[in-house]
Amino acid sequence: MDKVIKFINSNKKRYLEELKDYLRIPSISTLKGSKKDVEKCSKFVADKLSKAGMTKVKIYPTEGHPLVYGEWMGAPGKPTVLIYGHYDVQPVDPLDEWTSPPFEPVIKQGKIWARGANDNKGQNLIQDIKYF
Repeated sequence: MDKVIKFINSNKKRYLEELKDYLRIPSISTLKGSKKDVEKCSKFVADKLSKAGMTKVKIYPTEGHPLVYGEWMGAPGKPTVLIYGHYDVQPVDPLDEWTSPPFEPVIKQGKIWARGANDNKGQNLIQDIKYF
């Protein structure tokens, strides 16, 4: 475990910048004007899955927004684990209640603030990290 913690700590700055890049994508799925941003975000997620070692990564177009699928089946005879997450975010209204722009991540008191940081982009990104 010490090796994992050391690796995470030595890559903390890179991970934080990757999360900020992810949070900057305004993937508001309920707004028709955000369709291109949602598609951009699906490509971001697919790229992260590929870099994390998934051997099959595919973006499935749908009538709504793209579904991103990643698979690694490199442990024959072992149980299958399914991890689900969404990469879209809720609208930012009311905008005047934000103390910083919703898609420009800021760190305050050790916490990152941006639309989607807690639901669900932060969780997505940690699941996509490849340690070794």
